Amino acid sequence: MDIFTEYFFQRALLGGLLIGLAAPMMGVFLVLRRLSMIGDTLAHVSIAGIALGFLLNVYPIGVGLLFAVLASFAIEWLRKAYKTYAELSIAIIMSGGVALATLLFTLGKGFNINVMSYFFGSIYTLDTGDLWVVLAVTVIVVGVILVNYKELFLMFFDEDAAGVSGLPLKFYNMMITILTALVITVAIKIVGALLVSSLLTIPVACSLLVARSFRNSLFWAVLFSEIAVVGGLVAAGVWSLAPGATIVLFLIGLLIISMFVKRGLRL
Repeated sequence: MDIFTEYFFQRALLGGLLIGLAAPMMGVFLVLRRLSMIGDTLAHVSIAGIALGFLLNVYPIGVGLLFAVLASFAIEWLRKAYKTYAELSIAIIMSGGVALATLLFTLGKGFNINVMSYFFGSIYTLDTGDLWVVLAVTVIVVGVILVNYKELFLMFFDEDAAGVSGLPLKFYNMMITILTALVITVAIKIVGALLVSSLLTIPVACSLLVARSFRNSLFWAVLFSEIAVVGGLVAAGVWSLAPGATIVLFLIGLLIISMFVKRGLRL
């Protein structure tokens, strides 16, 4: 197919494959922590940062990343303040992110069209700088998970035991939240803020249907994600569809197939 010879498609495919590796790896830990909705929260805060970047004429993804990291600190702080109602932290930060983004939209009417592209994704506009940022985040995420695999496994399956054993839970909780902020910020340009949480959660939902162990779930989550990225981008390129939406619909299709296959095996 001629689409594979186009540089914009090659960059899109490379960026999609990279985020398709990092996002589900983080998603496994978020699902286990019952924090699946944190993706939407940090995405809305990142949009506020991106809007400010356009307003100040500074690299938008960089400002969005800074906002997401600061929001991750705020979420952890609020989770401690409301231990019994930890989900309040997500609702509060999301509300603030939406309000700030709306305010910045009214201040910069001239860049609203550019910012709106981040709501729905613009993977075909990835440039070399964007790819380097995505690559750096992916390397950091994969490296941190591999180095701290045993500690993270213990913490997410028995946090009390991990605390008793001397594991610095505060540090690891903050680390996971910050890594999630990094992944979400760079993924926004690929699938958009409205769909970014799907890359974190749907591959994990698929993997939980077929995986038999924690390590196995990481493998299957990444595999489902990469299949959806490649399939979605190819379908979008051939039939001129929205790439971000096509990737997500591919993921939902894989989830439905996995559910039917598992049900069939039980019969």
